[in-house]
Amino acid sequence: MIYFDSGKADAPADTAEKLAAIVDAAKAKAGAKVVISGFHDTTGDAAKNAEISKERAKSVKAILLIAGVAEDAIVLEKPQVTTGSGDNAQARRVEVNVR
Repeated sequence: MIYFDSGKADAPADTAEKLAAIVDAAKAKAGAKVVISGFHDTTGDAAKNAEISKERAKSVKAILLIAGVAEDAIVLEKPQVTTGSGDNAQARRVEVNVR
């Protein structure tokens, strides 16, 4: 998981380091798909939050591409809202999985 600052879509400086294991797994597994899901909290304008989630996912995708993951191996899923009364900082995230 990659966590973002409120209202920001720029990936944190340590994102490439956090994605290293994902990159290795994607390159090692033939036909692997790297699935990226952006999340946002329930505060503020829903449309703006969805757009920020999408931009966060795209910034993570860009880092994966730079690391050598093939573009056709990356799947962006629809932005998702985190429900419940949890920490909003936890809600502002991108999850990355290899399938």
